[in-house]
Amino acid sequence: MRLLWRMVKNTLQNRWLVLQGAVMREDAKRAIEQGGLRRDEARELIEKSEEELFAGATELREHFFGNKIEICFIINAKSGNCNMNCRFCSQSGFNSTQIEKYPFKSEEELEDIVHEWEELPVARCGIVTSGGALTDADVEKLARFMEKRRQAGKKTPKICGSLGRLKDHAIERLKQAGLTRLHHNLETNESFYPKICTTQTWRDRLDTVHCAQNAGLSVCCGGLFGLGETWEDRLSFAEELRGNGIRNIPLNFLYPHPGTPLANQPVMPAEEALRIIALFRYMIPDATLRVCGGRISVLKDRQYDMFAAGANAMMSGNYLTIPGAGIHTDLEKLRELALEPVG
Repeated sequence: MRLLWRMVKNTLQNRWLVLQGAVMREDAKRAIEQGGLRRDEARELIEKSEEELFAGATELREHFFGNKIEICFIINAKSGNCNMNCRFCSQSGFNSTQIEKYPFKSEEELEDIVHEWEELPVARCGIVTSGGALTDADVEKLARFMEKRRQAGKKTPKICGSLGRLKDHAIERLKQAGLTRLHHNLETNESFYPKICTTQTWRDRLDTVHCAQNAGLSVCCGGLFGLGETWEDRLSFAEELRGNGIRNIPLNFLYPHPGTPLANQPVMPAEEALRIIALFRYMIPDATLRVCGGRISVLKDRQYDMFAAGANAMMSGNYLTIPGAGIHTDLEKLRELALEPVG
């Protein structure tokens, strides 16, 4: 009887998979079969109805991730006085945004903040520092912080680092201390990058991504939209990320900070931001797409539509220099949507 039941069960599962494949939208099926739509194929989706676009994006998210949503939070561990001239950034020393400025936080300060999140279903904490590259002294401070957590048996949340253009020795030191993922955004595609920053090159940033990958670290690498880039820039960027093997992708949307050259840039409509999320899902279907900056200011009352558009992760809590969403509000919304936070 048990053998017969297993045979019946397997037959039903196989029929369900066939049926699922039969009803899955053609664009979504093609994205799975090809490992992502080509640029010309994705371009055709831009004008599709939102209902049709999101239906396929949801199918892809559910195919790879089910109903699970990964949550992270960040700590602004070193703020302001950055020596890079990024036109969008409130922390650049070239800009005049009024923000709090301070050196690298102490190990005790970092631990106090992380401790508040330890009992929540949150997967990762990103330690973020301003500046082109973290100094060796601050690398050592961060390494000691992670080592103390490991010695204390604290495994969650996992610690990530957004620490500038680290060299091989710094990456290796942090890896030994327990760092498993480096966050380093490319911001936009290579051809558009010189329009937003000239104190470093896109290739400089990509080199850091490759150093982390070569060291065996996971990489979280995405970009910022609403800088003045075109749809072609966005499609090109998705191809560049996919081609460099990046599968953890934060998607940010410009908050025009006062005191920056982009202060008067129009805020992107929520509908456009959601379409960007969907297109990235079609082009990199197996990637974790994490909606971070701009979730509140751009998506506004449509921020939880990001899951219908294909996102399977989000950042909760405050951003670097402006307030963000409360974790308990996010968790309640996930419950309402029958989505499961994973930590």
